[in-house]
Amino acid sequence: MLTVKNLHKSYQVGKTTYEVLKGVSLTVEKGEFVAVMGPSGSGKTTLLNCISCYIPIDSGEITLGDRQLADLSEDALAKVRNRQLGFVFQDFLLLDGLTVRENILLPAIIGGTVTSQTEARADQLCDVFGITAIRDKYPAEISGGEKQRTAVARALINRPLLILADEPTGNLDSKSSRAVIRSFEQAKESLEATIFMVTHDSFAASFCDRVVILRDGVVWRTLEKGSTDRTAFQDQLLDAIRDMGKE
Repeated sequence: MLTVKNLHKSYQVGKTTYEVLKGVSLTVEKGEFVAVMGPSGSGKTTLLNCISCYIPIDSGEITLGDRQLADLSEDALAKVRNRQLGFVFQDFLLLDGLTVRENILLPAIIGGTVTSQTEARADQLCDVFGITAIRDKYPAEISGGEKQRTAVARALINRPLLILADEPTGNLDSKSSRAVIRSFEQAKESLEATIFMVTHDSFAASFCDRVVILRDGVVWRTLEKGSTDRTAFQDQLLDAIRDMGKE
């Protein structure tokens, strides 16, 4: 589904070059829920921005499905972002002048692909994520957790190959965070979504199938959940973070 191979990315500040990603390689299989964790400055957000092609890479390969993203034109990349990638951000980025249902339909509106089937899918997503009762309300009238569930539904409206989530629980309390993570679980189980999430939150990451830990621009460790229960997996994540601190 997603393959990142030997990815390098650096920034130039004056005469100084800062290498942020130093040969990162990873894969995300269809239907997986994968998280990336790591301390500030480890390259998590840069990695996400490279995968979405919002910033150019220095070298390496990013393959989504059967397409090499780095080789595409800007027009082709815009179509990939609209049709094959779904985005969930920390700050929701809902449009205040649109209802919940209209916000969910927004990618299809932008792409000019709104049909009766698309509208039916929006209603289905409202039902899946428990926001049918608020679908005619505006963002100012709903809670943070409801806003983020709306954002997850919006990310799924065009049936993307991959959802990219950037700290989706960062601005939420524990109850709302659990509701949002449950939304991702529902997206995976009911809609066969593939999710790649950047997070600093071990609680959110403990619901994932696999967690990739970055440190200083490289993959430091990868933890597989397997048959481990969620609480035990969170303990493994916390142990790994402590080990990183000791090193």
